[in-house]
Amino acid sequence: MQTAHQSTKGFTLVEIMIVVVIIGLLAAMAIPAFAKVRQASQDKAVMNNARQLAAAADQYFLENGVSSCSLSDLVGSTNYVKALNLVANETYPSNFAQGQTITISGVAGARTITYAP
Repeated sequence: MQTAHQSTKGFTLVEIMIVVVIIGLLAAMAIPAFAKVRQASQDKAVMNNARQLAAAADQYFLENGVSSCSLSDLVGSTNYVKALNLVANETYPSNFAQGQTITISGVAGARTITYAP
């Protein structure tokens, strides 16, 4: 006489569905937080670039006795800022004037950051 032996190993469909729902809820909470951290990081990097440009412009003004200059006077392998790394497809102004604020537009396609030296 043979007995019917049923295996009880493994997970039920309900248990797997609960795990999937929990993972979905965790992802729904984590993704906006990640986007917020990424935006803050981009803004800080752009602000740091603006500070470097402002310092380079001040140095250029002092050395050359002028009150305005172009971006090409500041950035280059032999200039004050060796390279300007874009972090969010932002656009830097092409001209700088002594004492004026620097406005960087198009940060991540939507934001504008202003740096007042």
